Amino acid sequence: MSEAATSLPPEEHSGNRLKPSVEARCARHPGMSGIHPLNDGLDAFAARYQLMSMAQHTIDVQYYIWHNDMSGRLLFSALLDAAERGVKVRLLLDDNNTPGLDETLAELDRHANIAVRLFNPFSFRTLRALGYLTDFSRLNRRMHNKSLTVDGAATLVGGRNIGDEYFGTGDEPLFTDLDVLAIGPVVDEVTQDFERYWRSKAVSPLRKVVDVSGDAHQAVRLPQEWQQSEAVERYLARLEHSSFISQMEQGELEMTWAESRLLSDDPRKGLGKAKRRSLLPQRMLEVIGTPQQQFDIISAYFVPTRSGVAQLLALKRRGVKIAILTNSLAANDVTVVHAGYARWRKKLLRHGIALYELKPQDNPQTAPHDRGITGNSGSSLHAKTFTVDNRKVFIGSFNFDPRSAMLNTEMGLVIESEALAQQTHQRFIAGMRDRAWTLRLDKWGRVNWVEFANEQGEVVHKHEPQCTLLQRLLVRLVWRLPVEWLL
Repeated sequence: MSEAATSLPPEEHSGNRLKPSVEARCARHPGMSGIHPLNDGLDAFAARYQLMSMAQHTIDVQYYIWHNDMSGRLLFSALLDAAERGVKVRLLLDDNNTPGLDETLAELDRHANIAVRLFNPFSFRTLRALGYLTDFSRLNRRMHNKSLTVDGAATLVGGRNIGDEYFGTGDEPLFTDLDVLAIGPVVDEVTQDFERYWRSKAVSPLRKVVDVSGDAHQAVRLPQEWQQSEAVERYLARLEHSSFISQMEQGELEMTWAESRLLSDDPRKGLGKAKRRSLLPQRMLEVIGTPQQQFDIISAYFVPTRSGVAQLLALKRRGVKIAILTNSLAANDVTVVHAGYARWRKKLLRHGIALYELKPQDNPQTAPHDRGITGNSGSSLHAKTFTVDNRKVFIGSFNFDPRSAMLNTEMGLVIESEALAQQTHQRFIAGMRDRAWTLRLDKWGRVNWVEFANEQGEVVHKHEPQCTLLQRLLVRLVWRLPVEWLL
């Protein structure tokens, strides 16, 4: 494949001045940020790829997972292309999910315009599990944040990591995910937040962890075969015909203008040194306030804990309608985490809280695999969002579980927009009938999973659908163990 097929020609870059175009739009909406939700996987990839191609000054990148697959390699190549144009690139990755990437990251870090840093790096680069034996309290804390900011003018924040399954590029499970493209004042907040993470004591330059030695005069190169496969050509052809890219180029992308605010954990949380009042759950309560009418939660992992259940029931007693969508056991990639939710289902249902569990992929060959207690969030549902009273919406990396609350660092945007909140609520309601099982209690107080088939009417399952007896027994065993804080 030619170089031109994988990046914009230089003369096109000069015409795509991102910052002036953004500033002109923002001037018409003083004090507001422009928000464009990214529900579609192709659009989500296109936004990242195009923003990197349009960059003229800086790219700040912060992710929990960056897979060494087609989409990950294309975006690595886009970062290198930007650096070759003189753009200053800073790449901050959580080290939990970088196995097999040391060589690639070292090659990128050799470039004069690229700096790579790792959050809570492992000392053992091959047998990483050994690190948990000697440094568990630190390595158990991960950076779950996800953001990409270009020229201080536009940012992407939300739940998606970098990988084929997050963008629907191939045969991997397609996640139901959500992030947003934002312009306006909130971009400055994301830029400042990246800066404090970049300089955090929990972060180490790659050169202190990995050997980055090499010929300083030799050009930095990524493998040519990354750009020479039929799959890459097909995917890039899809991008060329994307209306999303043309709208971005012309500055015509539809935006919802609203007051928006970044909420982000103190990076010292990664070292166990953040003050409790600075943690994201407490700050969300302060910023969002108490729901009065409606509270919708969409969370890949939902582990409410005893205190969380008490808070939900208190809201319900005040007349707040509560609906929760999470992964079913069949769709969940971390079986033991499902136990932290399953133990509370009956109590939530008895008090009138609506529960929905997303069905797994139709193709059993692409069903997500269980990835252990820390997980790679490889389930069918990956979005993390909630709406309050159809007035405010949170979109970010925060799952409703103890790990997000107490161990991992998290971030997200609080957007005060009735239009966006109602849109999110309507998508929530519209998708439930076909894509999720509705949970309810039968007359004996047992949980039933109900699906609605056009011809058969209601189909009621007495046990967790599409799961083995062994999976169900494992869930029951785990929920009796004192491990909820780890889930």
